[in-house]
Amino acid sequence: MSDIAQIGKTSIKDLAKRAWLARDNAYILGNTKVGCALLSADGSIFTGCNVEHRFRSHDVHAEVNAISSMVLSGQRAILVLVVVAERERFTPCGACMDWIMQFCDAEECVIGFQSSRGGAITTYKASQLMPFYPT
Repeated sequence: MSDIAQIGKTSIKDLAKRAWLARDNAYILGNTKVGCALLSADGSIFTGCNVEHRFRSHDVHAEVNAISSMVLSGQRAILVLVVVAERERFTPCGACMDWIMQFCDAEECVIGFQSSRGGAITTYKASQLMPFYPT
C-alpha cells in the first residue's frame, strides 16, 4: 500500500471529502451509493457519483462519471482517484479499472478507498490492483 497523503496543494483527505459530497447526489435503485473524486495532472479535481438505470445495463459508475468530466474539460491524466461507499473491502470494478488505466500512469497513479466519512483511507498504486494490465 502507498502512504501518500499530499499531492501538491491537495490532500487525499480533501479528495475523500469531495467524493462523499458527490456520493450524496447518487441516484440509486439498489443499496450502494458511490462517490469518486480524482485529481488530474493540472491540479483540477473532478467528481462523480453512480447513476443507476432501471435496466441496469445502462448504469454509470462514479469513477466513469468523474473520468468523463475530466475528459470533457480537456484533461487526460489522473494522478489520484478516491472512491467512497459505505462498504467494507471494495475496489473499482474491472470496467472502471479499464477506464482508470486508460488515463493514468499505472506505476504512479494512486487509488484510494474509504468506507466511512472521515475513516481510514486505504491506498494502492494502480499497478497493484491491475498487475498484469497490458501497457
